[in-house]
Amino acid sequence: MPADISDQSASPADHDAGLGPDPELACPLSEFPQLGFLSQLVDHPRIQIGDYTYYDDPDGPENFVQKCVRYHFDFIGDQLIIGRFCAIATAVQFIMNGANHPMDGFSTYPFAAMGRGWDLGSGWPETGRGNTIVGNDVWIGREATILPGIHIGDGAIIGTQSVVTRSVPPYAIVAGNPARIVRLRFDQQVIDRLCRIAWWNWDAATITRNLAAIRGTDLDALQQAAEL
Repeated sequence: MPADISDQSASPADHDAGLGPDPELACPLSEFPQLGFLSQLVDHPRIQIGDYTYYDDPDGPENFVQKCVRYHFDFIGDQLIIGRFCAIATAVQFIMNGANHPMDGFSTYPFAAMGRGWDLGSGWPETGRGNTIVGNDVWIGREATILPGIHIGDGAIIGTQSVVTRSVPPYAIVAGNPARIVRLRFDQQVIDRLCRIAWWNWDAATITRNLAAIRGTDLDALQQAAEL
């Protein structure tokens, strides 16, 4: 079962203050209970969420699956996979493959789903787009909508109320409906190096020692840390 967020709030005794928040706490900031670590709040066989990824919602982060993951039917089998260190704002919508309607006939009406004889000779449309995958260190703005089968690369930023209909490359900023690339955050050579360094996979102690480089733009220092 998902963690009870009321019983898993941060306190000075919960973790080593020198190593950042405890990723095994549901609520890492006791003074800000609307923010929760999803790895501790979501217990679903087809949803994978990495450490430190949080959802921020005034109604409670424990409602993430109910509010944000739509049409995720067991019989379809698609997965929602979200990496580490992602920031997900209120009311983001992940639309899963169960929302698809048949488009290869004269009607898109879901007759098969209605049953009572209308399901005979027809199954769910074979138009699934695969798993929805969000990389690491991705920021998704409030009320953004992610359509089925989208892959969002590491370090990307999704603008508020964007509708993401195509996969997003690493470190791209996208916005609009449909979402389009506004710009890349860095030049491609820097992006390639950042993806190889993959600081988000480091342990808490290594991240803590190198926060200045991670929060700043000292790529050489980050590279040196990766090589130690």
